[in-house]
Amino acid sequence: MNEPVRHGASALFPSLHGGQLSADSVQSLLAKHLGVASKTCPSLASKRVSPHVLRHSAAMELLQAGVDCSVIALWLGHESIETTQTYLHAHLALKEAALAKLEPYKQHKRLRFRPDDHLLAFLETL
Repeated sequence: MNEPVRHGASALFPSLHGGQLSADSVQSLLAKHLGVASKTCPSLASKRVSPHVLRHSAAMELLQAGVDCSVIALWLGHESIETTQTYLHAHLALKEAALAKLEPYKQHKRLRFRPDDHLLAFLETL
């Protein structure tokens, strides 16, 4: 952000002409830097990394840090907060915290099913 503005650009990561980067340009830059990063972290080469994955990861980190869902929705450019609710459903730590509040399941001895006379009579008619 300390870089001088080129061609009156208002985008954080402007193209050569000062406008917004196209989706193809973002994908190309990501692939380029993923190649460089996979040299020091080889496990990255087998992972599927896309702009959407980075966007989703950033949203999950913001959620983990306690940022309000409506702020994340605005930051991501979602039309409604309902779209951002999917991150709440995907957040494993939130699921684990909710499960931790439950009482443990008490397993009882299984009883053998014993049909009543009405059920036996019905089955005999078949």
